[in-house]
Amino acid sequence: MNITGVSDEEILEIARPLWDHLIKSSNDGDIGEFSRHFSHSLLHGLNMVEAGHQFANSELARSLAPDPEFLGIIRRGQHVTVLFRQRSTKKEGEWLGRLVLGYEQGEVRIFGASVF
Repeated sequence: MNITGVSDEEILEIARPLWDHLIKSSNDGDIGEFSRHFSHSLLHGLNMVEAGHQFANSELARSLAPDPEFLGIIRRGQHVTVLFRQRSTKKEGEWLGRLVLGYEQGEVRIFGASVF
């Protein structure tokens, strides 16, 4: 199964709730909940101590605004990258939100997520 063959509308229907979940769990500082939909390979490479430290010390990671603006989708290989314009409730400016999705064992999983 390859997610690159799925329509933009269908991808956004999958991606938006996952991104919203990441925003909420990031704002709550809940690393366990934040990583719930991660692929096995992403979880394997994640340093939970470092990730917890980032949550505790990053004002941006704890103040992501709801309702990011969808910018587009990039397809490559077995994955799609969904891009969002992300804002903060405490910091001025805009950030690029990046969500990489693909299939793992028949389910859509997160293979990468970042705000920069």
